[in-house]
Amino acid sequence: MKHATQTPAAPTADDGREPAPAGAAGGALRRIVRRPGQRAPGKSAPGKSAAGQWTAWAFLAPVVIYLLAFYAYPLYRNVDLSLRNYTVRSFVQGDAPFTGLANYAKAVGDATFGPALWHTVVFTLVSLAFQFTIGLALAVFFTRHFRLSATLRALFLVPWLLPLIVSSSTWSWMLNSDSGVVNAVLHAFGIGPVNWLTSPDWSLWSVTIANIWIGIPFNLVVLYSGLQAIPSHIHEAAALDGASGWQRFWRVTFPLLRPVSAITLLLGLVYTLKVFDIIWIMTKGGPSDASTTLATWSYRLGFGNLLPSFGPGAAVGNLLIVIALVSGLVYIRVQRRQALA
Repeated sequence: MKHATQTPAAPTADDGREPAPAGAAGGALRRIVRRPGQRAPGKSAPGKSAAGQWTAWAFLAPVVIYLLAFYAYPLYRNVDLSLRNYTVRSFVQGDAPFTGLANYAKAVGDATFGPALWHTVVFTLVSLAFQFTIGLALAVFFTRHFRLSATLRALFLVPWLLPLIVSSSTWSWMLNSDSGVVNAVLHAFGIGPVNWLTSPDWSLWSVTIANIWIGIPFNLVVLYSGLQAIPSHIHEAAALDGASGWQRFWRVTFPLLRPVSAITLLLGLVYTLKVFDIIWIMTKGGPSDASTTLATWSYRLGFGNLLPSFGPGAAVGNLLIVIALVSGLVYIRVQRRQALA
């Protein structure tokens, strides 16, 4: 004989409220009963929160101190130098009179400003064009992963790893008019000697060639990393569609490499604008200011004379900072337009 199974009725609350559903009742049973003064789950103690903030500030403090000491304060001092009439005496005592933009007007009105600006533009653009082109060609070449490719890539890094004074001195010896190896090679082909470092027609090109050689490894490393990040199946799909090697590079590889190319050119621009040691070691900006750039002129104004012109020298340096800043803003604007396109 079968007995009917009856479900016991839920007990009714004494205060007349409806009984909670079974699920809610189970959830109520699982609630944690907090004692007076106990924090709710998920809420941290005020002391621990404050300790975490102090820990974060402790880790951030070295970076902030470094930026203030080596970037903000020197920039402030440079701006202050450009707005006052500093002499050697007032530079030590700190009582230079305020002159406003007079130092900038003096620098721009100087006869050296025009040629120095033109030399800076030529030196920068020619260096960037050849560094990027040769670096990209080498990066594409090394993507084939042939035997000894890793060794050759490491050898190409040597110009970048050497101290600039070593590289510049080596190029000075190679381009020497009397005992340089370059003129010796030209003589073997029946070409007369060239005054690479002492001729106004060749001095700027000589320092530009040296700078190109030094900057190629940086472009090679960055662009090679960008090429490695491009999926191989994209190239395989383009090859199956009948695209030639040049078409795959120009229509597939180069567009995908555009973000890496942009940051490479921007960093190269900022670096090349401030190149000083290569030019100063090889030609000192001469002869007759034929290889003088804004960077070398700024140094010569501030430190290269018996009576230094601290104000105009700082003004020229600030002009270089403005040019680099404008270049960075243009890069950011172009990147935003490409992201929205």
